[in-house]
Amino acid sequence: MFLRPITRSPSTWRLHRSAIPPLRRYISTHLKPSLPSIPTCPSPTCSCAPTPSMPEGLEIDHEKSLNGTMAAYAEQVLICTGKDDWMSRIEDENAGDNLAADIKELLGRGGVYRDVCISPVLTLDCANDWQPYHNISVINSSFQSSVPERREIQTTSAYILPSFKYVPFLPRVSFDSVQALVKGYLLPKKLHPAHDNLSPIHRDRLLRSESQGSFLYGVQDVEDMLVLICGHGGRDGRCGVMGPVLREEFERQLPGQGYQVLKGPVESSPNRDELLLEDAKREQAGKGIARVGLISHIGGHKFAGNVILYFPPGLKGEDGKRHALAGCGIWYGRVEPRHVDGILKETLGNGRVVEELFRGGIRQGGEILRLPEDLGIDSTPVRYLQQLRFRNLELLPVYPRRSAEGQSAVEEGLWSESIFPTNQDEAEPSF
Repeated sequence: MFLRPITRSPSTWRLHRSAIPPLRRYISTHLKPSLPSIPTCPSPTCSCAPTPSMPEGLEIDHEKSLNGTMAAYAEQVLICTGKDDWMSRIEDENAGDNLAADIKELLGRGGVYRDVCISPVLTLDCANDWQPYHNISVINSSFQSSVPERREIQTTSAYILPSFKYVPFLPRVSFDSVQALVKGYLLPKKLHPAHDNLSPIHRDRLLRSESQGSFLYGVQDVEDMLVLICGHGGRDGRCGVMGPVLREEFERQLPGQGYQVLKGPVESSPNRDELLLEDAKREQAGKGIARVGLISHIGGHKFAGNVILYFPPGLKGEDGKRHALAGCGIWYGRVEPRHVDGILKETLGNGRVVEELFRGGIRQGGEILRLPEDLGIDSTPVRYLQQLRFRNLELLPVYPRRSAEGQSAVEEGLWSESIFPTNQDEAEPSF
């Protein structure tokens, strides 16, 4: 291992000069797995909606390579709000009385689980075993929450991806349900060695307890294809314009691929007749059921439209065998209405990602997916680290320190101060 802590804090690391060549070899040989792909999106074979004009002064970035621009995460919590847009900071919705704010209270700055769950500056995403932080993404969606049998009880529903779990009922009258969600489904099952110095009771507090998840009623596996489109106009006008247009286009074209698009809430009831009716809907749908929704900010406004496709683990391909991307989440950027036909035929139909649109991906279990490419890494230490940073293969924050001779690490040429935050507060994540 080439990164080691220089203090007891797990967030401060030093990269040794001698580690650079083998680390470079590690990166070049561990960009995996190789994904079935095609270079460009095929031209549409049917009529499609025109690409909308962007707000003045907010252009789409067509220059930067998209591969690797997806920030790595372990789990993504998708909250069902029934709304199409939100305030810029989703935790400010409803005067702060919302699930995103509750989760942030546990995982965000000052939260009891912050030590392990939030780190916006990531380790090398292709070396998952090195990652001392367990990053959680929390976003809102336009999906409707499931309706409890006792309608007077106020609840919220949420998806946990890529674990592909659906939590239909999170009561809004008790914080215990939020604790059960975080402790039972979001915390890591194993801590990184960087946390070895913690006391046993502290380590136990930071680990997942699956028994806690059993307190949540009706949790079920996700069997529907999910198409998520950033439409967060309250955060950026580009997504606010492109999102609704893409949602309409996906909903219009999915039936042509054999998918029934459902718009209502997920049925979650112990009533056997209702469950049988839900199964009948799936059989009638042909290949399956799809749900298309708008979501809040996921990063990369300049790459609008931003789309995430979540393929359920049980999804079958055209040949009846397990779909090549089953259990994966695939991120696309710069998606326009003219791309929808090609995405559905190639990615959903044939299991091949479109390289020119691909931002990154994640597999069930947390493995980060990237397309192999020629990294072209400069061998000089500073440029080496900068190029890792800009390709989203990031190192933990390193803070300048003085050597015995009084020379700073930046002056020694070991790393560039400008590519790391000057303090951890600057890197505090936004939900």
